[in-house]
Amino acid sequence: MNKTKEFIESLGFPSGDRHDLPASTRTFPDGAHYRVEIPSVEGPASFEAVLEACNKYDVNIHRISQGSGIMLLTDEELEQMAAIGQREKLEVSLFVGPRGTWDVTPMSWASAGKIAGLRVESMDQLVYSIEDIKRACRAGIRSILVADEGLLWLVNECKKSGELPEDLLVKISVQMAQSNPVSIKLMEQIGAGTYNVPTDLTLARLAAIRQAVDIPLDIYVEVPDDVGGFIRHYEIPEIIRVAAPVYIKFGLRNAPNIYPSGTHLEATSIALSKERVRRARIGLDMIQRYAPHLKMSERGAEGIAVPVKGASVWT
Repeated sequence: MNKTKEFIESLGFPSGDRHDLPASTRTFPDGAHYRVEIPSVEGPASFEAVLEACNKYDVNIHRISQGSGIMLLTDEELEQMAAIGQREKLEVSLFVGPRGTWDVTPMSWASAGKIAGLRVESMDQLVYSIEDIKRACRAGIRSILVADEGLLWLVNECKKSGELPEDLLVKISVQMAQSNPVSIKLMEQIGAGTYNVPTDLTLARLAAIRQAVDIPLDIYVEVPDDVGGFIRHYEIPEIIRVAAPVYIKFGLRNAPNIYPSGTHLEATSIALSKERVRRARIGLDMIQRYAPHLKMSERGAEGIAVPVKGASVWT
């Protein structure tokens, strides 16, 4: 076993989980240790509700993300999401629409097929996915959310060739589920710009990932029921210490899954969005109480994929 560990270390990876919990030496470009993400912001009305709640609770956020998909936003809604993000200097990360759970296959609903749920299941779906991304980029969006390794690689190739904007940030969904430093390093190498780790990783495992991976980690500190339901608020300071740079991500326990959302669920989406910001206030207070030296980015800081104006910048 020692020989195996030595070989793994020679490749630049830790030879085991870091139970010694070393402090991360990495930060965001502005020197900050953490940023805040509010997930499941499913349209312009919910986005404005998030901002209203941020003012009410004095919460600074850096990114909102959406799960229903680009394809389920109208052109007007897509342009509104981009315009709000640009106005507020916030990253707007939209999920690529085509996925297994929207497709005609029953596999993702079978007991043994859950892991395939959000994968892109065919060449047709890969084409649809790239078209979905191009539509978002033409509206000014510069951050997308993917849950398929093949799509990630293809998006990276499209960026290299000019088929997609060079400044497009690719955020990896928690549903991708790679859990170890080697697997996540592979995702970084094929184009991941920020990685949402599985929700049940211990501090020692997060610390081991950070030893090998350079990109920011997105970490749920309150987890929706269907991906674990954990509430890790007291761990937030240590999560940031060992895993910086991180996006601390406030999901919501005891809340319905509203994907795909729409006007029929808008009131629910707005209520959930506001409560996520309230939960963020609780989490940020934990940081101030126990680790006030940790630095948070300002809005619009370097590396935040704020939407750009209009299609003229990229076609």
